[in-house]
Amino acid sequence: MNQFVWMALLATVGTWLVTALGAAIVVFFKSPNQKILNFMLGFASGVMIAASFWSLLQPAIERAEQISKLPAYFVATAGFLFGACFMWGSDKIVSFAREKADPVAGKKEKESREKLNRMIMLVLSITLHNIPEGLAVGVAFGALQNSNATAESLMGAVTIAVGIGLQNFPEGAAVSVPLRREGYSRRRSFLIGQASGMVEPIAGVAGALLVVYVESILPYALSFAAGAMILVAVHELIPECQRNQEEQPYFATMGIVAGFAVMMLLDVMLG
Repeated sequence: MNQFVWMALLATVGTWLVTALGAAIVVFFKSPNQKILNFMLGFASGVMIAASFWSLLQPAIERAEQISKLPAYFVATAGFLFGACFMWGSDKIVSFAREKADPVAGKKEKESREKLNRMIMLVLSITLHNIPEGLAVGVAFGALQNSNATAESLMGAVTIAVGIGLQNFPEGAAVSVPLRREGYSRRRSFLIGQASGMVEPIAGVAGALLVVYVESILPYALSFAAGAMILVAVHELIPECQRNQEEQPYFATMGIVAGFAVMMLLDVMLG
């Protein structure tokens, strides 16, 4: 591998480590506090919704305008709908497979199955989100070879990596906190949360190696991930965080607002 591929690998390993740092937030939950965890679940929802536009759809539209022969609105809409349909289909397939495996399960077993399905969708959506982010970093560093690696272009690639890394902190928590809320141990929640970012170094190297081809695919990949994240946030996380909120019905809702605001701030400030 040439030096630019190594740089892409180093940068995306860094973004993965920040994901792990965000996932480590569950270490502070010695015992599940439903009120706080509902807030954090709402926060995760807000992060995912904001990331869907600021980190995914907006860059997808901009890239499509630059490199796609098709209208940018078509590329973004097609990718978005396909991503949402993919997650919906994945959920149906998982549910169907589990029903076939245990068609006479009792109420408790069915509730456990539904919980697992929610967690699979959550982890899958964040993982899908991290793939185009890794590709974006890889493409940025891989493109340095064609730009003669000027100081300005190098700083641009580093800025992309730093921005994505900072965004990955709340995204790591977006996986580990809901897992903790569902009763998973702190260790297991952390391990699964940080694992969702493991795809970034792989995607980063692939993006650097195949920068010409990846750049044409990137708008579709970005909007695909946005559709997947919106479906999970709206269908799974938001309804879940609003449970048992009779006394303080706006507590979890403010978590959604806070998550959206933080992610939007990071994206606009570092974008």
